[in-house]
Amino acid sequence: MTAETVLQQEPKRRRGGGRAANMRGKGPIITQSPWVTPTFTDAPVEPLSIDSVHAVHEGAMRVLEEIGIQFLHPKAVDILVREGCTVLEDGVTILMGRDFVMEKIALAPSQFTITPRNPERRITVGGRHLTFGQVGSPPNYSNLDEGRQTGHRRAYRDLVKMTQYFNCLHFISGYPVEPVDIHASVRHLDAMHDKLVLCDKVVHAYSLGTERIEDNIEMVRLASGLSHDAFEASPRMFTNINSTSPLKHDWPMLDGAMRMAERNQPTVVSPFTLSGAMAPVTLAGAVAQQTAEGLAAIALLQCVRPGSPAVYGSFTSNVDMRTGSPAFGTPEYMRATQMSGQMARFYDLPLRASNTCAANCPDAQAAWESAFSLWGAITGQTNMVYHAAGWLEGGLCASYEKFVMDCGTLQQMQHYVQPVPVTEADIAVDAIRDVGAGGHFFGTPHTQERYETAFYQPFLSDWSNFENWEDRGALPTEKRANTLWKGILEEFEPPAMDPDNRAALDEFVERRKREGGAPTDF
Repeated sequence: MTAETVLQQEPKRRRGGGRAANMRGKGPIITQSPWVTPTFTDAPVEPLSIDSVHAVHEGAMRVLEEIGIQFLHPKAVDILVREGCTVLEDGVTILMGRDFVMEKIALAPSQFTITPRNPERRITVGGRHLTFGQVGSPPNYSNLDEGRQTGHRRAYRDLVKMTQYFNCLHFISGYPVEPVDIHASVRHLDAMHDKLVLCDKVVHAYSLGTERIEDNIEMVRLASGLSHDAFEASPRMFTNINSTSPLKHDWPMLDGAMRMAERNQPTVVSPFTLSGAMAPVTLAGAVAQQTAEGLAAIALLQCVRPGSPAVYGSFTSNVDMRTGSPAFGTPEYMRATQMSGQMARFYDLPLRASNTCAANCPDAQAAWESAFSLWGAITGQTNMVYHAAGWLEGGLCASYEKFVMDCGTLQQMQHYVQPVPVTEADIAVDAIRDVGAGGHFFGTPHTQERYETAFYQPFLSDWSNFENWEDRGALPTEKRANTLWKGILEEFEPPAMDPDNRAALDEFVERRKREGGAPTDF
């Protein structure tokens, strides 16, 4: 059975009723803002003084010099020892001098561009650029129709389609839900195939050992129709690795990251530093440990290939000290993200953070925790916001309704960061003079020329009065979102793809499946 046959046999969802069912042939399901990669114009929020930034840096350097980081990959250890680092008696703990670390991380670019198979969807990572990607890696999904379910390929493809549809999403990160109905040996092949066929935005590949990352690299290359030299000439995809906090980098992620660096492809290094559990209970201590773990891996990647792109990742939050469960959208999470922004700028590296919540359904808690998480990312001037749409349950579930709700917020945030024009026409003294005392501006030429685009228009919020809202069914936000995602999926059309590139991609996937894919423990 070919990959194309699998897609053709995918079960069709029953068509929903209401507004989505009545919109066929009547234009787009929503009126969304055009594709744009926004840039920050405001100053960032910086909780730390410059002396405090240096103090956190000093703490990170002491961790690297005095305590060390474990690298559970013999090649990584060999590379670092060859570069002058010290390995302790256990054979895996590496001590790095600060001069070595600072010399190596200075080689990483402060910003870089990633070009997917559709060059019009290229993004710049770093500097004052802001990008969003959807929720990645939850094992479960939920929606109001099906409830909470274990992830499978149909749900995975639904969420990939939604990632493609929304202009406020710039890259597709980890699997938007894990398609566990596909065997682990070939899951990476089907999942990346779906990403590349259903989406033409920048794609992520998991660094989970040799075969998976090598297969995904080749698939991205084939989908773009590039020679090996052209692929390596500039970034075309990215990966993310997490340290096993505290103070450890595991073999599969190191192996994938080093292979990506060899090919000049970016790695986001995101320590999993939950304050009070896997990191100190103090924010300064947690960010210092995060910095040490992140810089250690970035230094390694610069030894593999000097100048290869890398991103400083922040995932520092706190735990509920009563239960040990992760907490998100907290004041501590916001501050840690802003502090991480200061550290990333101190090292002249791009920053990754996340839009997260601990809520179990798309309710008010989900909205406010995500809003606070996103606010920390925006004010901290994050370059790549992971998990920006669809995250629930501390990352254990992808919600269709929350996906739509989050995209409404992301689109609003993109509008918010736009510069405020202050021309003579914008200051509008003549309009104020014409209206005079006690008048109104509704009918003035100044208003009439601008009213259609003067203010942001949401696609999900309902601004009608109570009576009109009640007449239309009194739908709360999550039910309106439910109607929208059904319409989006019903009307979805895959982006165009070069037939020769598609054929090469299909042939590669089928050949690798025949060869058995990647080894597993099953």
